[in-house]
Amino acid sequence: MTENEQLPRAWSPRMSDAAANAEVRRLIDEAYRPAPPVRQIPTYFKDDTPAPVFGDAEPVHQDDRRIVPAWAAGVAVASLGVGAGTTGIGCGAWLVLKGFASMSVTGVIAMGALFTGLAFAALSIGVAFSRARRSVSKAVYTGPVTKNTHVTTHTKGAFARSHTHLHN
Repeated sequence: MTENEQLPRAWSPRMSDAAANAEVRRLIDEAYRPAPPVRQIPTYFKDDTPAPVFGDAEPVHQDDRRIVPAWAAGVAVASLGVGAGTTGIGCGAWLVLKGFASMSVTGVIAMGALFTGLAFAALSIGVAFSRARRSVSKAVYTGPVTKNTHVTTHTKGAFARSHTHLHN
């Protein structure tokens, strides 16, 4: 290496103490330099649009955020009930019929399947009638909107507990 070539900025045995101290200071400053601020993403939205005190207000679309429709959750719960009920009926039939004759477990399972099939058929017919009777309607309120707010505060007791009630 000739004298005209520059040394890399890393430590070398030919570095003077002052140059080594300057390089160490640069590395420490670089390591502890504060990072640029991370852009914060808001986790909420507040609508500051003033609501009308009286009169007509525009309808606002409100998303339905349920993961499972209510009718599907009801059918699932009813299915669990049917399964538990038919298990109880099958066990009861096994206990009753065991005394009359030597009934096998396969026969009990067949009877349970029969009861389960009947129960699920009744459940399916009920759900179909329920869904057919219910009409799809979207309610849009078009009447006047008024907001009456009345606040009542009660302070009682030796320790001065205050109870505030908001009456709409």
